[in-house]
Amino acid sequence: MSTVLLQPAYNDSPYNYKVVRQFAIMAVVWAIVGMAVGLFIATQMVFPELNFNLPWTSFGRLRPLHTNAVIFAFGGCVLFATSYYIVQRTCQTALALPKLAAFTFWGWQLVIVLAAITLPMGLTSSKEYAELEWPIDILITLVWVSYALVFFGTVMKRRAKHIYVANWFFGAFIITVAVLHVVNSAAIPVTLTKSYSAYAGAMDAMIQWWYGHNAVGFFLTAGFLGMMYYFVPKQAERPVYSYRLSIVHFWALVAIYIWAGPHHLHYTALPDWAQSLGMVMSLILLAPSWGGMINGIMTLSGAWHKLRTDPILRFLVVSLSFYGMSTFEGPMMAIKTVNALSHYTDWTIGHVHSGALGWVAMVSFGSLYHLIPRVYGREQMHSIALINAHFWLATIGTVLYVVAMWVNGITQGLMWRAVNNDGTLTYSFIESVVASEFGYIVRAIGGAFFVAGVVIMAYNVYRTSQQPAQDTEADASTEPQAV
Repeated sequence: MSTVLLQPAYNDSPYNYKVVRQFAIMAVVWAIVGMAVGLFIATQMVFPELNFNLPWTSFGRLRPLHTNAVIFAFGGCVLFATSYYIVQRTCQTALALPKLAAFTFWGWQLVIVLAAITLPMGLTSSKEYAELEWPIDILITLVWVSYALVFFGTVMKRRAKHIYVANWFFGAFIITVAVLHVVNSAAIPVTLTKSYSAYAGAMDAMIQWWYGHNAVGFFLTAGFLGMMYYFVPKQAERPVYSYRLSIVHFWALVAIYIWAGPHHLHYTALPDWAQSLGMVMSLILLAPSWGGMINGIMTLSGAWHKLRTDPILRFLVVSLSFYGMSTFEGPMMAIKTVNALSHYTDWTIGHVHSGALGWVAMVSFGSLYHLIPRVYGREQMHSIALINAHFWLATIGTVLYVVAMWVNGITQGLMWRAVNNDGTLTYSFIESVVASEFGYIVRAIGGAFFVAGVVIMAYNVYRTSQQPAQDTEADASTEPQAV
């Protein structure tokens, strides 16, 4: 059974679209900032002079700024925007606690601004994806608790009996990220800008990568799968291929993903049994990941012809392809013998960006292109041609980036482990750096393509927001409520 829900007129909406618009616009702004910083430090790898001999512009300080800006500023704003939009539409009710929803927007922007100030200054906890110091961590916790109250409060006051699967993914992402953040960020403050981890040694490393991998697993996977399960059926105008499979996908993913973190610590001081457990759980994780990817792709059954004319659908389908590829590559790299070659090389960087650019960014762009006209009361985006141009720039840029890092990584791994007959190393480290130069040039070119696409998107979004609103019910399609 399906529930039909009309999209109300822009000026007479029962939904709180203001906060959705705010997060959507800032997602585009932070995408440009975060990805431009990434392009800058990628170019530094080819032209080290771009460090300008300043500590604030060195790779070591700008790299965490790049990762935080792309993951938490861009990705976070996309997740807030889409989850607030989807939970209202599928629950057929306005957001609970609208003032608290407004606080989540302004509080999250404050977190981002504080990160942009402190990280170039070198104020960091040194934990991957959790570099921000303890006062900012407390602010993050306050914003996140408020986010949970708004989201789950909206689910509780829903008018639709059924809780659509996208909201299950968003709910799991919100709860798990809260637990990960609080546990991993436990620290002993020394001053306002310096603290030390509450954990020590191998335990600190294990907790850090329990957090680090599951920040990927829940922040960058579960949340964006919630987007996939809403926007792919909506844009394709087809029901989810298998709703039962989506439920199996959800429970299998949340049960298995949380155990995979130790694969980041192969060949370290972590006990061997813990490393092996992380490897095995990573391999098992392939099944639910591909189940979700296949479910998304098969949702297009009977609608493949739309890919010829619909660049938004192309973004969503290509993102699923990269999701499938990344979730095959990740378990493969978790195998100890493969990891012996890939560990500490650019192959890992290629894998991360296959997921970050190909999966996370692509599904974000497709979702925002679907969402933005609707929350502004427009028929469609200002220019479909510009969406198409963005798609090709993003796709070509991602392929150039990822392939360059794959080639670099395998080259580095082979050079580092090559030995002469007498047991001495065949190559010095600097020789592997010289061999990587061409790959770094190609990566910078790919990054430039990707950033150019985001700039085009920003212009398209601006022009769309400036068009006159329409007072007609522009979207009378069925919400994906079918069970």
